[in-house]
Amino acid sequence: MVLANSYYLIAHDDRTGRSRLHPRATGLGLAAGLLGELMLFGRLRAMTGDLYVVSHEPPGDSLCHTLLDLLVAQPQHKEIRTWLAYLSQDAADQVGERLLRAGVVEPVTKRKLLSAQTLYMPVSPDQRNAAAWESIRLAEALGRRRSMNLSDRVLVALVVATGLTRYVFFSPQQQRDCMQAMPGILSSLPDDLVQLVQYTEAAVGSALAAGRR
Repeated sequence: MVLANSYYLIAHDDRTGRSRLHPRATGLGLAAGLLGELMLFGRLRAMTGDLYVVSHEPPGDSLCHTLLDLLVAQPQHKEIRTWLAYLSQDAADQVGERLLRAGVVEPVTKRKLLSAQTLYMPVSPDQRNAAAWESIRLAEALGRRRSMNLSDRVLVALVVATGLTRYVFFSPQQQRDCMQAMPGILSSLPDDLVQLVQYTEAAVGSALAAGRR
């Protein structure tokens, strides 16, 4: 499963469909996941906090293709923090729709007194198992010291950077193991992805601090 999809399933409760974090933090994590996908696909690079398109070849995924076109059309905007803030506004809906097209979730409308909200939830037992597996496999890989591919190492780093750690690593020992492993995980990432994780962590911290004022 691609990076932002995996992050979405971890970041949302599979019973209620609601974000486990403050929605702004979740949006930033998903935005980072989408930018990370373009880096993993070899279309995007990061240097000193700025993003550069290095290949215009369309990715196979339609959402990534749309994002790449947007980056190409806006060359005056390069800062990672700018793109994280912009993409975070509707990243949950964009990734939710992609999961819907893949058959991983179903749209569920939650009605309030004066409004309605569409959430994307794993409804069937198979969908719920697939959603739960995203957390389980990361915890097992880290706990048993299994090798992880690059996408999963970035996923773990984003989980920690955005505050989702306890929803993946449930026990105190698992959480300690995760934090002890983080320096090694970060050192194994290309510098582009390290920058992405660092800017995401900073953006989440700023967003939550602003919300408490």
